[in-house]
Amino acid sequence: MKPRLAIALVAGKAAGSLARRLGKGDGTSLPGLVARRIEPGVLRSLVGQAGVPAVVITGSNGKTTTSRLVTALLKAEGIDARSNSGGANLVQGVTSLAVSNADRHGRLPVGMLVAEVDEGTLAKVVPELAPRAVLVLDLFRDQLDRYGELHAVAAAIESVARSLPQDTAWVVNADDPSVAALAPERTGRRVTFGLDLDHSTDRITRAADSIRCPRCRSDLDYEHVYLSHLGSYRCPSCGLRRPVLDVAVTALLVGGAETSLTVQVGSSELVLRVPQAGVHIAYDVAAALAVMVGLDIPPVHAATALVAVQPAFGRLETAHIGDRRIVLGFVKNPTSYNTTLQALGFAGEPRQLLIAASNTKVDGEDFAWLWDVDFESAAARLEHVTVTGTRAGDLANRLKYAGVDPKSITVISSASRALDAAFATIAPGGRLTILAGYTPTLELRSVMNRRGWVGPLRDA
Repeated sequence: MKPRLAIALVAGKAAGSLARRLGKGDGTSLPGLVARRIEPGVLRSLVGQAGVPAVVITGSNGKTTTSRLVTALLKAEGIDARSNSGGANLVQGVTSLAVSNADRHGRLPVGMLVAEVDEGTLAKVVPELAPRAVLVLDLFRDQLDRYGELHAVAAAIESVARSLPQDTAWVVNADDPSVAALAPERTGRRVTFGLDLDHSTDRITRAADSIRCPRCRSDLDYEHVYLSHLGSYRCPSCGLRRPVLDVAVTALLVGGAETSLTVQVGSSELVLRVPQAGVHIAYDVAAALAVMVGLDIPPVHAATALVAVQPAFGRLETAHIGDRRIVLGFVKNPTSYNTTLQALGFAGEPRQLLIAASNTKVDGEDFAWLWDVDFESAAARLEHVTVTGTRAGDLANRLKYAGVDPKSITVISSASRALDAAFATIAPGGRLTILAGYTPTLELRSVMNRRGWVGPLRDA
């Protein structure tokens, strides 16, 4: 190694270790931040130039869960896969993945890196990683003050697609019109995935983001709607239609705590079960299998691998405290909220709710989208709601207009005190559901970790 790279590697590792010992974080971003300050090219040197196989996963929703599924599938086939499954998906988080796993000579383990990457960071990270496959899960409105409208995000991702080498697999969600239409002129390898059910599992609502044809802007006709604007569609004006699926979910059953599904992968039919609930989980599973197709790795042991994949932190993560339970759900935009509420609804939840939103730089400033969240679907079940975060007032107001009795809503500014108050409302054997944005999720989970209710965040 060059001396500067060696120093960056040692300093990054030391920073992460010190942060963990002092309880100042989980070392999922700091190593990369420190290493890049010393050597900006550290990620390119450790991964891209070294020829280390990598997979990049991006999109508005589902990145963390899908990265865990891909990692599990690879490991089941004997490939040592490492991922930034703690959710640190900005450039420093992806760099931390490489720095933390490299040895003192700058060598990464023989295997593969699976990197979830923030949409806004994709154009910077992909050239440095030189991945074997790039997966785009979906595009939903998310942090408009940071990303802009969907067409701007799509254009940025499309520029990355056009720059990929021919042998890089471009893996896309065919059920999302905006994603399926990206880089149509690209002649390199392309793998599509989606649902192929004979019935709808959702409907077009005011929260649907992309129901116009990406080619001519006419309204799309949907044969079936599976999740928000994802589904089987065609344009009556120009004839655009959903592409043929390379990986297709042909049967789906969502329970209160798991998802059972049948997936057609080429000529193989896989019957799978995942201990996580929701239609969105079916999409994440199909996406992970499509990555395996793109890598030319048959998912022979998929059933065994996926049945063991528990929820990632904050993705309906469950903590048991005596005879009571806390379920932590990370929500950041209308679709993630509505998908989570739908998944909770299969079990008749939530009833006792702690809900949090804050307008930090990473969470976004614009919360007008709260009016696109279908709180009405859960209002009748709610017995008590504790609201916290810097936008607690907005949340309380939205809940009132959704039909939640204002007398059942308690606003508490402190996250730890809000957690105490909400936990006190749980009867023996009961359950508290937490729905929170990114920063409040980390704050609340940190409190829970200090109390021994959940373990620390760790990248896989």
